[in-house]
Amino acid sequence: MKKCLILANGEAPLKTEIEFILNSGYNTLICADGGANTAFEFGLIPDFIIGDFDSVKREVLDFFNGKSGIIKVETQDDTDVEKCLKFAINNGFEKVIIIGATGDRLDHSFSNLAVCLRFSDQIQVNHIYKKSILFVIKDEVKIKTTPGEPVSIYGFDKETIINSTGLKYKLKNTAFPFGIRESSSNEAAGSEVKLNISGGKIILIRNYKEAVENGFFQSA
Repeated sequence: MKKCLILANGEAPLKTEIEFILNSGYNTLICADGGANTAFEFGLIPDFIIGDFDSVKREVLDFFNGKSGIIKVETQDDTDVEKCLKFAINNGFEKVIIIGATGDRLDHSFSNLAVCLRFSDQIQVNHIYKKSILFVIKDEVKIKTTPGEPVSIYGFDKETIINSTGLKYKLKNTAFPFGIRESSSNEAAGSEVKLNISGGKIILIRNYKEAVENGFFQSA
């Protein structure tokens, strides 16, 4: 199964975080435009650099020329992260982790979170930011958990209905229309949470540390 890591041009993660993910099966590194600046600073060689190149430094592109696949996509209809996701889908990748996609601009952060939802029917997308990992979930899923760990759930409309077992605050035929109701900081009651979602998709955010400890990379 082909898996890749997209490094975006937001707040830079730790080098050790990137290396851990690359060594956990997501071993193709794709930099979204200025994400290549971070790779350069960390001494990492991207497999691909994709974007309209309005953020990557000229000297960085020159350095990676001949070392990385450099793909300029000038259209302004897509963000650089979207361009990377489309490339991943078109090249047979089935799973992707996005990192470094949040920062000091709320609009960019919001957009990069939204693309996880937009592309979820074509590729499994997870977004990691510091202590948190984001999942897009539909249908039915079982998640290995640590008792007491926070599990936050966000829906988008009244038609998406959620039922749960294994959460401290059980959800029964519950909807979370965006801007009306959320389920922030629910908790895992035990070692497994089961969710059944009908009528749409939800976003689930949990602790990255606990996700790793409970086999995220083994199951992913």
